Amino acid sequence: MKILWVNSGFLHPTTKGGHIRTLEMLKELHRRHEIHYVAFADSAYPEGVERSGEYCTRAYPVPNRIPLRGSPAFAGQMIANLLSSMPLPVSRYQSAAMADSIRRLRNQERFDAIVCDFLFPSANFDSLENCVLFEHNLETAIWERQAGTATNPFLRAYFGLQARRMFVYEREVCRKVAQVIAVSPADAEKMRKRFDIQHVTDVPTGVDVEHFSPPDAIERSSDLVFIGSMDWMPNIDGVCYFVEEIFPIMLAQRPSCTLAIVGRRPAPKVKLLAERNPNIRVTGTVPDIRPHLWGSLVSIVPLRIGSGTRLKIYESMAANVAVVSTSIGSEGLEIHPPEDIRIADDPRQFARQCLELLEDAETRGRVAEAGRRLVSSRFSWAQVTRRMEDLLTATPAGHALMPRKSGKNFPKL
Repeated sequence: MKILWVNSGFLHPTTKGGHIRTLEMLKELHRRHEIHYVAFADSAYPEGVERSGEYCTRAYPVPNRIPLRGSPAFAGQMIANLLSSMPLPVSRYQSAAMADSIRRLRNQERFDAIVCDFLFPSANFDSLENCVLFEHNLETAIWERQAGTATNPFLRAYFGLQARRMFVYEREVCRKVAQVIAVSPADAEKMRKRFDIQHVTDVPTGVDVEHFSPPDAIERSSDLVFIGSMDWMPNIDGVCYFVEEIFPIMLAQRPSCTLAIVGRRPAPKVKLLAERNPNIRVTGTVPDIRPHLWGSLVSIVPLRIGSGTRLKIYESMAANVAVVSTSIGSEGLEIHPPEDIRIADDPRQFARQCLELLEDAETRGRVAEAGRRLVSSRFSWAQVTRRMEDLLTATPAGHALMPRKSGKNFPKL
């Protein structure tokens, strides 16, 4: 197949779950297919374009630097967006240059499949009718959960506004494309119900089990570890919730308990957690997350906001580390608690599960080994990508898979 793949950015440095999922799938697809990759190129990270040959046949970089959250330019985008009907996370990625690049390629080449990776680049397509939308998250659900957990009245109102806009926009895009691919059966079912569509299926999350296999000699660095991009609101909310509501319960019984928060661009409020508590270490961007996983006894995923599936859980399992998660943190994954993971949504229950695993090496080892067996047998990237390949083959760029409802009375995309 000749595949046109459109994304909001290049895949190196690989610091986010979405980066990992796309990178590993494209590397597998690239073994057998011709990949044409269109994405924004950030001059601050030249390796993005330089290393694109690892996963695509030809790259088409579109110069554009997306303002970082918290920057003056981002504040300007937020203010300008108040007068728009489009959700902010989508309008941030609107680009006449990207739209022109996509239009030119579709006119010049005959593609067997066209993929819009994530919802965000969709605003740059003239037509989505024959495209596949790869939905790593149900974006509407993320904003709704942020509105539901926000304590600041202004933020609650703002998140609510964005959630309503996102619902209208996401529903319209999902109705227009030929096929929607979710990352879990749970997300696929939610999209069917919420957006009134049937042309949606799922491809599970994978993991490079061999890459995460622990070495024989391990140097302990912390009791608990949280892995994730620390400029992403669900992760920020999750670690703050853990430190404020759960960690004090644990420290009352285990005063020496330590926590490592590992991930790129930690927000100021995340850095403040370490400044206030000597038992907490915030690493910022690291060249390799594996030593931090191997050096910890328990991986925590205390998320209250989110959608899609968390690669950090399967990566922790592949690293032979026991995991404690909330229901939201683990939703959409094939898991079998309490055998291969521990699930708790109440702060005291979450603390109890962590303490049990920290204090009982035999139980901790049993849970970790069960998790590793699960991902080793079911979720290699080669197995997962075969499913994606079959779906792309069944959804040729020139033909819609099945009739779709037309989105009437919605904003023009």
